Amino acid sequence: MDNTVCFDQGIVKTLRIEDIITATGGKVICGNSDSFEGVCTDSRKIKKGELFIALKGERFDGHDFLHEALEKAGGAVVSLPASEHIKDKTIIYVDDTLKALQDIAHLLRLKRDIPVIAVTGSNGKTTTKELIACILSTRYRVLKNPGNFNNNIGLPLSLTNIEDDDEVIVLEMGASRPGEIKELCNIATPDYGVLTNISPAHLAGFRDIETVRKTKLELLDAVKVAFVNVDDLFMMEGISRSGFKGSLFGYGIQSRADVYAAGIELHESGSSFTLYVPGNRSIRVNPKISGMFNIYNILAAASVGHLFDIDLPGMKGAIDSFTGVPMRLQFMELNGIRVISDMYNANPASMEEAVKELVRTGKGRTIAVLGDMLELGNFEEEAHRKIGRLMSALRIDTFVAVGPRMAFAAVEFQGEVYKRQTAVEAGRLLKTVLKEGDTVLIKGSRGMGMEKVLEGYAL
Repeated sequence: MDNTVCFDQGIVKTLRIEDIITATGGKVICGNSDSFEGVCTDSRKIKKGELFIALKGERFDGHDFLHEALEKAGGAVVSLPASEHIKDKTIIYVDDTLKALQDIAHLLRLKRDIPVIAVTGSNGKTTTKELIACILSTRYRVLKNPGNFNNNIGLPLSLTNIEDDDEVIVLEMGASRPGEIKELCNIATPDYGVLTNISPAHLAGFRDIETVRKTKLELLDAVKVAFVNVDDLFMMEGISRSGFKGSLFGYGIQSRADVYAAGIELHESGSSFTLYVPGNRSIRVNPKISGMFNIYNILAAASVGHLFDIDLPGMKGAIDSFTGVPMRLQFMELNGIRVISDMYNANPASMEEAVKELVRTGKGRTIAVLGDMLELGNFEEEAHRKIGRLMSALRIDTFVAVGPRMAFAAVEFQGEVYKRQTAVEAGRLLKTVLKEGDTVLIKGSRGMGMEKVLEGYAL
C-alpha cells in the first residue's frame, strides 16, 4: 500500500469537520478546528491548514510522521492515540484511517449530484480516462483522478478534490485482486462505466483470465449505462452472462457498433479515420497518438462524448489536439535514433501491441529493449516465451532482455539478443549497439524502471 500521496490543491477546498465526523463516525480527541483546506496523506507535502490522514501501509506508517505533518497541517485523522496533544491542532480518532479516507470521499461524492464516469479494463484505462476528460472539458468542468491514481487510496483522494462548480467526474479504476472494482464503486458510486478490454494482467492476484473478467465486470453492478468494446468477444461474452439490466452502448472497429471507425490510416506517428456516431453522422479525425489500440481508446471516449451531447466538431478538436499520456507509446528522436517510449507499464497484450508498432513504424534496424512483465503468476514463463516467439516471427533485428523473466523470451528469440539484469545496464549496452537510423522500443512493467534505460544510455 502506497501511503505517500498528496495533491496540489490549487483552489482552496473547504472540508468541514462535521462532514468528517458524519462520514467516519470518528471522535475529536483534541482541538477545535471547524474546517480544513484539503486532504493529504504525505507528511512531506502537507500544506498549511490541510487535514493529514495517517495511513498504515506495508512499508510506512503515517503515525510515525504525525508530529512532522502537524507542523503545517490543521489537524489529523489517526487510528492510534497521539502520545501528546499538540496545541491548536485537531486530532480525530477512527478505527481505520484508510476506511476513513474512503468514507470521507464517499460522502463528498454523494453531496454533489453530478454524473460519475468510471473507466476500467486491462489496457488503455489512463489514456481513455484522459481522452474522456479532454472531450467533456469542451463543455463541462471535469474532475478526474490525476495520472493513474486508480486504487483504494488514489481514487478517494481524487474525490476529496471536488469543487462546487465541477459538473462531471471521470475516474479510472484499477484492480489487482477480485472484489477491488466493487470496492472502488462503493466509494465513487458511478453512474456510467467504460470497459476497454479484458486480457491477462495482474494474474498474480487472480487465478486466471476468467477471474480477471469477472472482476472488471463488477463495474456493471454499479452503473446504469456501460460503454463497451464490442470487438472484445471475450468481454462481451462475460457481459451477456452477467445479467446486466442497464443500457449498453457499443464502440468498435470490426463489429457493428453505436460508435465506430472507418477508413483507418495508421501513420508513422498518429493516425486518421472517420468517426461515426448514431444517426450516421461522421467527421474525419486526425489523432496525434499512434496505434490501433489507441483508436479503440478514442472510440470509447467519443462514445461518452456523444452521450453527453458533445458535437462532432467539439470532439474532433479535442481528439486532434490530444497529445497522449507521458511514457505511453511516445515517439521521440535522440541523436538520429527513433525512440518509442512505452515505459509506464506492461502486460502480454500491451507488450504485443507495442512490438507490432515497432515493426510498423520502424526505420533502419528494429531494436526491442523489453523489461519483465510483472504480476503474471504461473502464467509468467509462457507469456514471456510467447513475446520472444512473436518478435522472431516479426523479424525484429535485436532484442535486449532486461530482467530474469525476459530471459525466457531471449531463449525463444532467433535474432541478435543481449541479456541484462537492470534498465541502467541495458542503457549502457545501447551506447555500444545503437546506430543512427535505428528504431528502438523501450517497454516493461513499472517495477522495472525502464525510464532508466535512457539515463544509462546518456552516461
